[in-house]
Amino acid sequence: MSQRTKGRRDLEDRLGYVFTDKTLLDVALTHISALSGKARVESYQRLEFLGDHVLGLIVSDMLFREFPSAEEGELSRRLADLVRRETCADVARTLDIGVAIRLGVSEANAGGRRRTAILADVCEAVIGAVFVDGGYPAACAFIERLWTERMRAPKRPLRDAKTVLQEWAQGRGLPTPTYREVARSGPDHDPEFRVVVELPDLESAEGIGRSKRAAEQAAAAAFLGREGVEAAKQNA
Repeated sequence: MSQRTKGRRDLEDRLGYVFTDKTLLDVALTHISALSGKARVESYQRLEFLGDHVLGLIVSDMLFREFPSAEEGELSRRLADLVRRETCADVARTLDIGVAIRLGVSEANAGGRRRTAILADVCEAVIGAVFVDGGYPAACAFIERLWTERMRAPKRPLRDAKTVLQEWAQGRGLPTPTYREVARSGPDHDPEFRVVVELPDLESAEGIGRSKRAAEQAAAAAFLGREGVEAAKQNA
């Protein structure tokens, strides 16, 4: 048995799913940096696109059944927490997917196997691969096994920092906070954003994140922290 075959089999054991078409798993693990000029469609990007939507559908169904009394707003907040990049990356770390990702030399040397963005993308690509290989039932079983506990015990407050800041501002007769991107750095596949949040007559606050949304949340959290408001304590 080759090392590659053994590595794939070990990963399938951790995934709890054995692929009929092994090439689907290989593609799901292939970062664009490993392709050396080959077509982008040979990377995980197409499967990531599919897996992102499969994950959203199945988690939405899980939430709908698990919380029959929850209103649409609560379901949306729970869904956003469960499908966010950080949650997907945490699942990838739980499965130790990083060791199996195919990366270019420079990306590997830069720590790509530990990057949240790459781990999250590959996690979604694996979901897409399971869906293509085994259909909805296989994808559903895979996601339920890995997301049910996270759904029942969310690690973050359901009311995020931006929501808490908006409510805090409204309670003081202030307008809705405004967010402004002030800088963007890093490569296109793994950018870093710096965002400022502003309210009239108050000092602005900055936040940094791997997405514009994450940077906005970080800025809101920084603003709340400076004003002595803890977002986590605002959880309903």
